[in-house]
Amino acid sequence: MERAGLEPLSEVEFILADGTTIRRSISEAILELPGYGERHTPVVLGESEDENLLGMVTLEIFGLILDPFRRVLRPIRALMKRTST
Repeated sequence: MERAGLEPLSEVEFILADGTTIRRSISEAILELPGYGERHTPVVLGESEDENLLGMVTLEIFGLILDPFRRVLRPIRALMKRTST
């Protein structure tokens, strides 16, 4: 957290796969993904025993989704609903 220069903005409670509840600070950062540009995204400020993850929110901000079968990132087919007037 200090090395990246990110300041905590709030805390969020997470439930792990084993049911354990933990609290982590949240911040914001600008990330660059080669070929996809720069985007502003929320960042969970993990602790030393936490694993690094690129989360679903960040992937969606870049317009990407993980294909779990091929284990590759691919573009999202974005959906939008129009209201009738």
